[in-house]
Amino acid sequence: MHLARPLPRPHRDDLLIAFIGLAGGLVLWFFGLYVTGSHLFGQRWASLIPLTVMAAMEALRRTAPQTALIVGTATIAANQLTNGNLATVLMFTDVVYAAVVYGTPASARRIPYTTGLVTVAITVVLLIWWQNAIALLVGVLSGMISFLPALTGAIVRNHRQAADAARLRAEQTALLAEMDRAQAVTAERARMARELHDMVANHLSAIAIHSTAALSIDEPGTTRQALTVIRENSVAGLAEMRRLIGLLRDSDTDSGPAAAPRLSGLAALVAQARANGASSGLTFTLDDSRAQDEEPLPAPVELAAYRIVQESLTNALKHAGAGPVGVFLARDAKALTVRVTSRYGERPGPRAPGSGAGLVGMRERVALLGGEFAAGAVADGDGDGARIWQVRAVLPAEERTPDA
Repeated sequence: MHLARPLPRPHRDDLLIAFIGLAGGLVLWFFGLYVTGSHLFGQRWASLIPLTVMAAMEALRRTAPQTALIVGTATIAANQLTNGNLATVLMFTDVVYAAVVYGTPASARRIPYTTGLVTVAITVVLLIWWQNAIALLVGVLSGMISFLPALTGAIVRNHRQAADAARLRAEQTALLAEMDRAQAVTAERARMARELHDMVANHLSAIAIHSTAALSIDEPGTTRQALTVIRENSVAGLAEMRRLIGLLRDSDTDSGPAAAPRLSGLAALVAQARANGASSGLTFTLDDSRAQDEEPLPAPVELAAYRIVQESLTNALKHAGAGPVGVFLARDAKALTVRVTSRYGERPGPRAPGSGAGLVGMRERVALLGGEFAAGAVADGDGDGARIWQVRAVLPAEERTPDA
């Protein structure tokens, strides 16, 4: 058994409108101000019934607009059988308006056309029946109390929908702007993390290795050599940190070669790694097969290649077995290939711990430029079955995005 759904609670403003309409109708009725003369129900009290029912429909104009329109239409027809009340007519026009503004989209589209057709039909029928100009006047009045309020409601509803759509677009634009800002902040933080790791990790790794050696080997010469390397790397690391802090504080992006190293500084980078890794049995070589007269690479490409080599040398200092560490560079018309190899396997002596952030940073740098990156153990080309650790990056000779 399904119970009838109760009507929703009237809106406070609608109750006020209904009260004002009923009070105004009562004032007109008290003074005997009627719309028409005697009709089928000419009793004075008869016009109060349509007035009261229409006031009740006004209370439902917002919460139940379709119900209010249906009952209101029947009530305005019944009002014509009495002496009539102007307040009843005015409240009906408001009910029609509210049915378009607050009703369903289908009702909002249908009511203006329906009231327009009804107005035209009334006018034509009365012209045929009465055959005088009064029929036109009645048609105009019927249009004023039905079609005109419906048309006004349609215009108001369209303006409200346009305003809501504009507000929604503004909110979506603000949301997209906030998402872009958050993504930009995240990307900048990731870039800062890569720069900080690549600039400082090399020096800190050397400090960790040589400090461990100085503590574990009780030889004055070894200790002095380790302390010398520690001092050099701590000074260099401090200088790199100062450069990075200055770069972050300075709004000018052109901070010189120190802030954006280029491939011309690889020789000095390899020489520093050679000094840091000598005590671990590591030898470092640089093989740059690029032509000297080639056009320079874009700064982001050179920076990425430099940082990849720097991080690879740092990883070699931490993990590589004693033996050669090779840095190879080659370039063709489309790409720059960077390859760093080292002995794969355990090695004796002190080692620095690794976090895995270096490989992630290198992979991110290559992905941002739309290149290719691979790191892992591969077979040595000498044919003796040995395996080496290889980092290989292919960077486009022209700066581009991954989607380009």
